[in-house]
Amino acid sequence: MADSKIKIIRVGTASCGIAAGSDEVLKAIRGRVSQDVSVEEVGCIGHCYAEPIVEVVTSSGEEIAYSNVKADNGAIDSVLSLGNEFRFEIPRARAQKECIKVTRLAGKIVPTSIEEYKANGGYSALAKSLSSTPEWVIDEVKRSGLRGRGGGGFPTGNKWHFLSLKKADEKIMICNADEGDPGAFMDRSMMECVPHQVLEGMLIGAYATGATKLFIYCRAEYPLAIKNLSAAIKQIYENKLNVLDGRSLEIIIKEGAGAFVCGEETAMIASLEGKRGMPRFRPPFPTDRGWMSFPTLINNVETFANIPLIISEGGDEYAKLGTLTSKGTKLFALAGDLKYPGLIEVPMGITLGEIVFDIGGADRDSVKAVQTGGPSGGCIPVEHFDVAVDYDSLRSLGAIMGSGGLIVIGKERCMVETARYFLDFTHRESCGKCTFCRVGTKRMFEALERITGGSGTEDDVKFLEQMGPMVRKGSLCGLGQTAPNPVLSTLRYFRNEYDDHVKKRQCAAFQCNALTDVAIDQKNCIKCKLCIKNCPVNAVSDDFVIDNSKCTRCNTCIEVCPKNTIHRVKRGEGYYSSSPEVKNGQN
Repeated sequence: MADSKIKIIRVGTASCGIAAGSDEVLKAIRGRVSQDVSVEEVGCIGHCYAEPIVEVVTSSGEEIAYSNVKADNGAIDSVLSLGNEFRFEIPRARAQKECIKVTRLAGKIVPTSIEEYKANGGYSALAKSLSSTPEWVIDEVKRSGLRGRGGGGFPTGNKWHFLSLKKADEKIMICNADEGDPGAFMDRSMMECVPHQVLEGMLIGAYATGATKLFIYCRAEYPLAIKNLSAAIKQIYENKLNVLDGRSLEIIIKEGAGAFVCGEETAMIASLEGKRGMPRFRPPFPTDRGWMSFPTLINNVETFANIPLIISEGGDEYAKLGTLTSKGTKLFALAGDLKYPGLIEVPMGITLGEIVFDIGGADRDSVKAVQTGGPSGGCIPVEHFDVAVDYDSLRSLGAIMGSGGLIVIGKERCMVETARYFLDFTHRESCGKCTFCRVGTKRMFEALERITGGSGTEDDVKFLEQMGPMVRKGSLCGLGQTAPNPVLSTLRYFRNEYDDHVKKRQCAAFQCNALTDVAIDQKNCIKCKLCIKNCPVNAVSDDFVIDNSKCTRCNTCIEVCPKNTIHRVKRGEGYYSSSPEVKNGQN
């Protein structure tokens, strides 16, 4: 080690790294190293909580990672001297539970370098496919058991087979890169970090199905993903990798406007055609009549990213990992009340408990539930965390796999407010075509607003129970069919919290503003006046009493109090209570 010199420095410059300041770190490192050291901009390795991350490769081949590297915190000195401070080690429990396959090159190669991708086995799966028949490729995908990673879980090989049978002047293949789930970033990360891997999967699919035109429907809010995809597509054209069996494929990036409903395949097709993004009845299915009436196949980013792996190792080998009905690995975006948020890759069949506690590092005594499947997913209580993560098991609990968003919910959170929060998003994202989705979700949201606002009744709760299934059955697309999930799942598992809100006018989590007051512990208050100085509405008097008729429950006083003497209390307790029900609430 003493004789080792720095050969390569990799700086994580995906969106998560840039948000943490990696662009400044990159500039600082380039200004301090000699020309014989290669400084590379790479993608994200998934440990977003530790960004900015810098990895050093020495002349002896050793790889050393450093976390929380800032341009001004002395970490760069440690990196360049191969010091021990700021060194990053993957948490042991996470290392034991993760299964890195699809993301194996993320953070290890320059995303826009086709040479690096090829040097690590890239496009060998395409070459293997081209040396075989399209039927062989489809058979391998079928044997792998790969199901669509966009949330629907339809067998990918079957969908490819359907398109391959179609006879048409044009056959279309679309990569769904819309990823509308708030907080989810699996697809974005793959496009930013390994765009060639996604594109190789699409090219293999085009060869297998006879597709003549490829679209990537990517939300415009992903500028780095679009930039890296554009660079990769240019390199594909230059290397003529888009020429299959003598036919030249056009690869087109379409920037979406951020409409959640356009994640639904027929709404996406309408948007690609220049129309308003609205779903239509099926049949005919897209593989029969899709873009401009041509047969069309849609898979999402993660699905395509699995294809090179399947072809390289074989469908049977791929199928050895996972459960009987759900094969391979799954990417999840971990967020919420846990220690290690970020992107993870786990084998199908892992339990929710292993994800939340072993990988996410959440406190076992502080977790109430987990929400899977994005804003229209369900909330699963901690007593069911022994369930295996696969498509069917999650559905049996009232949740969905979705594209991979997973939010950990702590005991300090109100489940009624959680349901209101998610329905606030989905009801606004409705395209308005279906009455039950357009009106039903709005009325459900209004009922939740009344309940969390302190004026809800038992009739509101009954209405939610009745309307939820109606919205599911009466909606045309997946948005409306799944929008009631957060409400129905919280009613199923956390009915007591609804009862507290409407019968006792209480929020046990002290999160619903209308059902809580804020009070100062006069006995332990040191009279520092920080609460008075920082209150935006002058609700704190000179004798340190909070006027809750003025208070907006913004929590500013709670956050600035140096002695933790300001708390949320039950509504009506506008004075300090020493009961165990007093809490530091959060909005």
